Amino acid sequence: MNFSSNSNVSVVSSDSPESNKYKHLNASCFHQFVESVEGVSLPAKFTFPFYYQPHPLCVMAAKQIQQQYLVNHSWQHNFGIEEQQQDGQDTIPVIGKMFGVLLVRNAKHKLGFIAAFSGKLAEQNIVAGFVPPVFDLLEKNSFFLSEQEKIHQINQQLEQLESSASYIQLEQTLAGLIQQQQGACESLRLQNIQNRKNRKEQRQQLAAMTQPEKAEYVKHASIELSRQSVGDKLALQSLQRDWQQKCQAIQEQVEPYREQISQLKRTRKLASSALQEALFKQYRFVDQALEPKDLIDIFADTAFKTPPAGAGECAAPKLLQYAFLQGYQPLAMAEFWWGQSPKSEIRKHQQFYPACAGKCQPILSHMLQGLPIDENPLLTNLAKDNPLDILYQDQDIVVVNKPPELLSVPGKTLTDSVYTRVKQWFPEATGPLIVHRLDMATSGIMVLALHSKANKGLTKQFIKREVKKQYVALVEGLVTGEQGRIELPLRGDWYDRPKQLVCFEAGKAALTQWQVLSRDETTKRTKLALSPHTGRTHQLRVHCAHAGGLNSPIVGDDLYGVTDSRLHLHAKSLTFTHPSSGKSMYFQAKENF
Repeated sequence: MNFSSNSNVSVVSSDSPESNKYKHLNASCFHQFVESVEGVSLPAKFTFPFYYQPHPLCVMAAKQIQQQYLVNHSWQHNFGIEEQQQDGQDTIPVIGKMFGVLLVRNAKHKLGFIAAFSGKLAEQNIVAGFVPPVFDLLEKNSFFLSEQEKIHQINQQLEQLESSASYIQLEQTLAGLIQQQQGACESLRLQNIQNRKNRKEQRQQLAAMTQPEKAEYVKHASIELSRQSVGDKLALQSLQRDWQQKCQAIQEQVEPYREQISQLKRTRKLASSALQEALFKQYRFVDQALEPKDLIDIFADTAFKTPPAGAGECAAPKLLQYAFLQGYQPLAMAEFWWGQSPKSEIRKHQQFYPACAGKCQPILSHMLQGLPIDENPLLTNLAKDNPLDILYQDQDIVVVNKPPELLSVPGKTLTDSVYTRVKQWFPEATGPLIVHRLDMATSGIMVLALHSKANKGLTKQFIKREVKKQYVALVEGLVTGEQGRIELPLRGDWYDRPKQLVCFEAGKAALTQWQVLSRDETTKRTKLALSPHTGRTHQLRVHCAHAGGLNSPIVGDDLYGVTDSRLHLHAKSLTFTHPSSGKSMYFQAKENF
């Protein structure tokens, strides 16, 4: 085996506050490889955790953990894997879980690995074989449990008050009186409106009486109508006052309950905020130099400002924290999903995934500082040598065939894009140029407008969904059926952008029609024609990969599937109306997979 690697290993000093805090830690979580690793080279740099291919030794470590601790275990946790269901698990909620392995070398330069799980496992924070949490919420003497108990007592008081028979009866009585008040007042108000209408008609009739002998009658009649008008207003005011007095009597009895409930809620809110802040301060993460930083400081300069729920409970921070405090040298890391996929996300059993951007990136940015890390592949322009072919051009539009890995518009770090290239070719072009976009990894047809009027005309067609688009995709697995439609609403994953989630509460409607073009029994893959009727971000990728869709991720999908030579998704054809001539335009470009 090649052991060549930077061997700067930190050891926790005995008087370190972090050492005292984690004095219960020991080497029991250090695992040695069961299988021979002879001939496998160690990585030159540590894993870039947000985009990676798992190192072979991490793959071996993951399989060993799966076999020793996840296939065979004594604790009760329902992962939703049918062949591993245990007796009595049918009543336990199905919760798949992310696990992580960290390849390390200990202070004695022995190679091994440690493992961790995200959140809790079997309703526990401490499980044999896995590293402990950064802070154990469930520890018996933990301040968290005592403060949580106080909040629980407030909740009980609230429940008792809100469910008391006397309070419920008073609220129901008050609600009934208010409803009667509204009905009675509305009825009288409508009657007054009719009376006012009648008086108006009478005044018009009186105005038509011009004979002098009728003047006295008109005068007296007008006075009577005015008196009736005042009487109607006073009657409505009196009725409202009577009902207000009735309601006030009940409100005076209800108010003490409401005030007590409101005060308890304010107390609960303050206690919860104080507990959350104290909890965030307990999550102190160290880097390789053992410099600690709590969650509040870590997230202060992020878009979130405050740590999101669950921050610090993911596998990756747990692994690095344990390694640094035990004096282990981190070499490589990988995380995998075990169990049934969540309903909103896309997670495949035993598949490796990168660390999440929202919760983990700020923490890991602190913890990994000073470590030599693999370059971020997303900062490399993979499309610099890929040509952007022009299929059609005139004075109004240009139609191109975008290669894979080329951005549609300039990004934060990469500027090479369809926009920049077309702008170079057509320097006289005005307006925004871009009418619609394709994902960076997706190839295929795009239409661009060379002036603002053409852009407006094309954009209007896209908004009205008059543009017809057809994609070709190669997906994993042999899709059953010949055609169908997928309707899964989508929204952005706030904590792991740019990923999308299926969300039936806040998601936007998304519809995709699909048809099988061919099946390959050898590779177990299916080629599909996909027609999106909406243009949601990652719509086709999610609809193919999600269990509620085809449950067949697109080949090479590095967000919802497994990386390959490329994302096998191609915008094959585009049909639209020319913004100036009004003629129907159809363009097609064959996929190269």
